[in-house]
Amino acid sequence: MPMSTSGEPVRDVFRSNGHGPTEYRRVYVWELPVRAYHWINAAALVALCITGYLIGHPFHLLYTPEAYQQYWFGWVRFIHFTSAWIYIINFFARIYWGFVGNRYAQLKNFIPLKRWQRQEIVEVIKADVLQTKLHGPISTGHNSLAALIYFLTFIVFLLQMITGFALYAPMSTAWLPHLFAWVVPLLGGDFGVRFWHHIFLWFFVCFVIIHIYLAFYHDYIEGRGTISSIVGGWKFERVKNDK
Repeated sequence: MPMSTSGEPVRDVFRSNGHGPTEYRRVYVWELPVRAYHWINAAALVALCITGYLIGHPFHLLYTPEAYQQYWFGWVRFIHFTSAWIYIINFFARIYWGFVGNRYAQLKNFIPLKRWQRQEIVEVIKADVLQTKLHGPISTGHNSLAALIYFLTFIVFLLQMITGFALYAPMSTAWLPHLFAWVVPLLGGDFGVRFWHHIFLWFFVCFVIIHIYLAFYHDYIEGRGTISSIVGGWKFERVKNDK
């Protein structure tokens, strides 16, 4: 259930359509595990994208007579593999919290099975993409379009993980990467696996750019603490007044 402060509702300094000040209440939306997932995910994803790009397009950083006298590319690979494991563990922790967390964290929110969710997707596209209206439906948690996109990122991450393990299998003695060795012949060899692994990298680069833009956009348009909520967990919800 939404949690609000015990004091008086927060009064907006702006007037709503000339009908007097608008009142808001604080709502605890993003629990600590969700916020931790977000920031761990962000750090790991940035590290993965940078090191992944360098692995796909290495450049000459230092010059020495012998390759063994420098190890910078070894560190790039080490950071990439370490970040990947952090990302994987963090991902499955989020999946777990999608079953035990509060109503805003539930996994069922990410799949638009209900008619009102699909309608909300259309309305948000009108506001955020087509710019035909000031803002779409205001949701306390994720709006339905954002939730659907996050669900798609989960799918892409799984594909990224599978192709990553497939690439790692020939050089690893661990049992886990070899579970995905079948992916290499399925995609036509190492080249095909690398191609899709690289395509998924650019998917996440585009996602991060759009995600940051929309977070600031909604924070500005709605004025309900969208940015600060992923740090402290609280957002502001308009108090309904039936008078």
